[in-house]
Amino acid sequence: MPHLDLTSHRINYRVDGGAGPWLVFCNSLGTDYTMWDAQVAGLADHFQILRYDRRGHGASGAPQGPYTMDDLGGDVLALMDALDIGRAHFCGLSIGGLTGQWLAINAPERFDRMAFCATAARIGSANGWADRIAAVRAHGVASLAAGTRERWFTPEFAVENPTVVAGIIDRFVATDSDAYAACCAALAKADFRDALSEIANPVLAIAGADDPVCPPSDLAVIADTVQAGKLCILNGRHIVNVGAATAFNAALAAFLTGPAG
Repeated sequence: MPHLDLTSHRINYRVDGGAGPWLVFCNSLGTDYTMWDAQVAGLADHFQILRYDRRGHGASGAPQGPYTMDDLGGDVLALMDALDIGRAHFCGLSIGGLTGQWLAINAPERFDRMAFCATAARIGSANGWADRIAAVRAHGVASLAAGTRERWFTPEFAVENPTVVAGIIDRFVATDSDAYAACCAALAKADFRDALSEIANPVLAIAGADDPVCPPSDLAVIADTVQAGKLCILNGRHIVNVGAATAFNAALAAFLTGPAG
């Protein structure tokens, strides 16, 4: 697969489609770019799609941490620069949604419409992330697998789609523990609550109705606080783009291609 070599690490990426505007997808913590397979299948005819593995995930390199949101957002801009992408739509989930908020605040001219999914302006607490880091360092990422599976997917979806769920959890378990902890450090400090009102890009905030990590109320705050926000609530839990893929694709496509305003 193609990759971009930066000074400190390599970024693994993939481009699909070939017509229409650019659309950048940004993953959740503990996943690789394959979490967006259903979106590529549904949207590649209408967009040029860029997916990538966050530093420390998938086939990307894992520079020494801790990481910051500046690091994670900078990786997106470095990829766009390397591929000569002047402007793009953006869709990120969880930490990917926080990355999108950073980009909308720090590089709004590089983006058109932006979807922030299953995320918040502040996810969790510093103490909670410190506990997560300690658990991963003591017991590895695999120790979090059972709880992650429950938070990410409804029981009904897990029963009906065991192969899909198993594949995502297998990739979660394979995530480098040090890199996972380094991303948790970024999450511990990420807080855009006071900056949301600066975001002028059109924003679609997509929530999973039963998401215990970032409930719909968190997405409603984003939609209500940015300058041009809309809220969409879909059936599902945290990985709502997988758990409600058809509805997610329809909502995202309507937002990206619909009239301005």
